Amino acid sequence: MSITLSSQSEMFAGLFLKFLYIYIYILVVFLTFPVSIVQEYERAVIFRLGRLLGGAKGPGLFWIIPCVDTFRKVDLRTVSFDIPPQEVLTKDSVTIMVDAVVYYRIFNPTVSITKVENANHATQMLAQTTLRNMLGTKSLADILKDREEMSEQMEAVLYAASKNWGIKVERVELKDVKLPTTLQRAMAAEAEATRDARAKVIAAEGEMKASHALKEAANVMSESPSALQLRYMQTLTEIASERNSTIVFPLPIDLISNFMKR
Repeated sequence: MSITLSSQSEMFAGLFLKFLYIYIYILVVFLTFPVSIVQEYERAVIFRLGRLLGGAKGPGLFWIIPCVDTFRKVDLRTVSFDIPPQEVLTKDSVTIMVDAVVYYRIFNPTVSITKVENANHATQMLAQTTLRNMLGTKSLADILKDREEMSEQMEAVLYAASKNWGIKVERVELKDVKLPTTLQRAMAAEAEATRDARAKVIAAEGEMKASHALKEAANVMSESPSALQLRYMQTLTEIASERNSTIVFPLPIDLISNFMKR
């Protein structure tokens, strides 16, 4: 009888330890795996058995049921990406290479997960096609002159298209517009020709003014012989001051006689 009671107590003790181990294991699983943390700049979108579970969670701790719930974290910070150089045919049939940078952020985490497969990739592809399509309707002169206006128009188009994905495009900047080498040379030659023409016009205007001044001076001297004689004496004085040697000039007798009369 005592042997039977001893075996039963050992059996119960074994079962108790087994249940205790199972309980501890389950407790550890529920205390570790279901807990997740999202940062201040993140949100978690949770799915339970494939269905969306409420709105986005966070920041802080949240619980999920293992093997039942899945979640995806979404970064809410503003991010940027470069649009690789795009070959664009302008309105006036000039082929150029244009690149840009786009700044955007996710403002609706749930929509960005449920409405589009990859919001970041979709935004990049949309930016590339928008850049080509928009600049293709502009002339080269407009693109070079109104780059800021082009950026604002592209920002508005991207925002209107991406807001349905929970994305807000905050800024677009055209970085560089590369022209073909032949066109660069032609524009440089045109600019040089323009500068030369402007210089010639300025020189011609100066000569015209000088000729008018000489004409007026000639008219004054023709009306007053003494003015011509004074100019002659002034020229002799200027020549003499530039040289140390003695220079003999013929002096008209009528010039001396005119001064003697005065």
